[in-house]
Amino acid sequence: MSTQTFAPVKSNSFAILQPEKTLAGSPIQPIRKGLPKTTQSLCPECSQVIDATIFEENGRVLMEKTCPQHGDFRDTVYSDARLYLKMEEWSFGDNRGVSNPAVPNATKCPDECGLCSMHTSHTGLANVDLTNRCNLTCPVCFANANASGYLYEPPVDQIRTMLLALRAERPVSGRIVQFSGGEPTIHPEFIRIVAMAREMGFSHIQAATNGIKFSNLEFAQRAKEAGLHTLYLQFDGVCDEIYQRTRGESLIEKKLQCIENARKAGLKICFVPTIVKGLNDHQIGDVIRLALDNIDCVSAISFQPVAFTGRISRRELEQKRFTLPDLARAVHEQTGICDMYEDWFPLSCVTPFSKLLSALRGELTTHLSCHPHCSIGTYLFVDQNKKGTPVTRFIDIGGMLQDMDLLARKADKQRIKFFSKLSAWNSLRKHFHADRAPEGLTFEKFLQTLQGMMDKRYGRGKAEEANFSYKTLMVAGMHFMDHYNYDIERLKRCVIHYAAPNGLIYPFCAYNGGPTYRERIELAYSVAIEDQPQMKVLRTGRIDQRHPPLVTATLS
Repeated sequence: MSTQTFAPVKSNSFAILQPEKTLAGSPIQPIRKGLPKTTQSLCPECSQVIDATIFEENGRVLMEKTCPQHGDFRDTVYSDARLYLKMEEWSFGDNRGVSNPAVPNATKCPDECGLCSMHTSHTGLANVDLTNRCNLTCPVCFANANASGYLYEPPVDQIRTMLLALRAERPVSGRIVQFSGGEPTIHPEFIRIVAMAREMGFSHIQAATNGIKFSNLEFAQRAKEAGLHTLYLQFDGVCDEIYQRTRGESLIEKKLQCIENARKAGLKICFVPTIVKGLNDHQIGDVIRLALDNIDCVSAISFQPVAFTGRISRRELEQKRFTLPDLARAVHEQTGICDMYEDWFPLSCVTPFSKLLSALRGELTTHLSCHPHCSIGTYLFVDQNKKGTPVTRFIDIGGMLQDMDLLARKADKQRIKFFSKLSAWNSLRKHFHADRAPEGLTFEKFLQTLQGMMDKRYGRGKAEEANFSYKTLMVAGMHFMDHYNYDIERLKRCVIHYAAPNGLIYPFCAYNGGPTYRERIELAYSVAIEDQPQMKVLRTGRIDQRHPPLVTATLS
């Protein structure tokens, strides 16, 4: 099989379909492309909105900004300008948000979240925090590791209200929910809450977890029976030395037992390593190899570079900042699998496929219309020998994505009157090169696998057990923002949201960064620890200002 990559190049005649307004009527400013450019950011000291310049210097992409009160700030947002510009090339235009925003006439971002009329993306993945309790005390945490002094643990009825807010989004209702925290599994009604979400129509339910509870097989089986599909498993490395430094305990045996129990229970796993430069970035390749060894139950890895809260010197920031190109470079150097410039794309590049599915099915589907600099990803197709092959080795990704986008426009406009679904799919066959594909992967199975990636209901049950689709491993990087690299243009396009007890829905990087709505929400819907003496139990009920494994960590 050839190792040559099909160079992803856009046709000069291809024009992006860019909407002018959101469904709620707010104007959409297209993504600014190229370097240099200006954007709006936040002051790391006072959080006021300030102008910022993004530019190239010595092959890196930097952000500079000045606060009238607190002076100049400078940070690396992308350590490789070539990859930065490539990500922009593979943006396929904005989405149009929701038609029923909680804040209908918004003018100020990030001060009017809810979702607001300015937000261009509907919810791709919804987080619901079940508790701020945790059964770990991690030295590396998103906010700080000191006890918060209060208990945030919404009752079931309040959680139902949060889930209803997600299901009420229009025109595309929230369909994928992730229970987080704290450690969500220590909520006393966790199993009941999972079952409730299934009954409410969520097509995919997952838990952001450290895996400790799932090291008990009975608990894993009960969660699966209730409707849980995936563990978003905190997974910082493959040895206890790493966990001692990142989580304060030796955890690798519990992690491995969690994997085994997930396999027995029929749960899928996404590894979630928080990457700290100089601490565990040398184990990126080891984590990928472990995932490939367990490809029957591990379907994805979401590497999350550390984000910073609190004050940090410019020198320390430069030393510790780990960006998405650093991840792509490390994957290549430690595994030899992926080419840094050919095999990585922004995760939003899948929107042409989801739009085509929507048009051919005649039903609205979820589109991952995030900013091209929020994430990078690649798909490995894994054969029976557990060898991963990047999709770019046998698919002309550039040509296929462009054709999918054009087909989606045609199908949506003509409502499938002038060509059949079969002819639409067959028109993409020219981009598939069977002589370079992994053993056993046909064009038909490739399409089935793609549909399973986009629609979590697709391929489940007996058909999947009968090798309905091909094994894949998504390797992705998600770089959540902090005050130093904050870009409001990214925030407006966020697809990862939080549902809160007040009935509002917040973009991830506004909930955990920037205005940090989390702090206000938790304080408003919490009780003092003194009023909950039973919650003082250590190990299984420690009260910390804890954040989910989904969140990138902080050094404070």
